[in-house]
Amino acid sequence: MGDISTLAESMRSFGQISPIVITKKNVLVAGGRRLEAARSLGWKSIRAVEVDAVDELLRLQYEVEENIQRRDFSAEEAADASKRLYRLQNRPLLFRIIAAIIAFFKRLFGGARSLG
Repeated sequence: MGDISTLAESMRSFGQISPIVITKKNVLVAGGRRLEAARSLGWKSIRAVEVDAVDELLRLQYEVEENIQRRDFSAEEAADASKRLYRLQNRPLLFRIIAAIIAFFKRLFGGARSLG
């Protein structure tokens, strides 16, 4: 399993982003690290997708496919994402005030309908 502490922290902060994969008989096909992270957080339930992987070969194919499709950021993608996050988290004060005012009025009048 490796170290699941960073995954557990992510799940604590953002919830479960991807479901685990199980068979109709609740045999785990993919998502063992997510399941362990959820257990370490004390979660009593976790979202799962059920598949018809009835034999060992098909279960292994699901597991391998899930892991092959996962791709880490390149250095350039990570740097770009970091810059974008920084800009969004550190917007000028005036921009944040305007955004808060707009959000307030959307909540206040969001359900209003025209009578005409």
